[in-house]
Amino acid sequence: MTEPVAYLNKYLDKSTNITRYKPENRRLLSSDPLYTAEKLHPRVKMTKKQYNRLMWDKENTDLSTCLEYFINSDGNNDFGLPSENLRGDLTQENIAQAWLNPEETIEIVTTMKWFVRSKEKYEADVVQGLPESGYLYLTDGGDYSIEYCEMTTFKDEATQFDTKEEAEKWTNPLTEAVQLPVEGE
Repeated sequence: MTEPVAYLNKYLDKSTNITRYKPENRRLLSSDPLYTAEKLHPRVKMTKKQYNRLMWDKENTDLSTCLEYFINSDGNNDFGLPSENLRGDLTQENIAQAWLNPEETIEIVTTMKWFVRSKEKYEADVVQGLPESGYLYLTDGGDYSIEYCEMTTFKDEATQFDTKEEAEKWTNPLTEAVQLPVEGE
């Protein structure tokens, strides 16, 4: 929590006042914080992907079109098929507030997911076919089911899990479930 911006002070003689700093006075009955800087200037939490889309809309469209895009990006499309949920927890008010003053309003939050990766790092020349050194990550075999699994050095190709329990189902003695940022953050 940030420091309060103002205090409401009540004194023994039943008088009150508002001060910028908490007074130290023997006649002071109580001094309650009124506002914090965060309450005066609330931040809108967005993922990097949401921020990038908002900035694109800000340059290429108007606020109404931007709001319509975000509100309609709720995980479903016109054909009833699942699509990306770009809106997330954002409300129309959040989007409009961020549109008006993005530099002071938006706070980029890191999207975290669970991955299954090797416990040890591998060198590219040790394991044949690895393009680079690093951890090996669990990925589906490319047939859109996790029933056929293989390992890759690229985290962005790895299978992402929402919970630790889901990820731990796919671990073995050589792998571990770890929570890492998504989107290369």
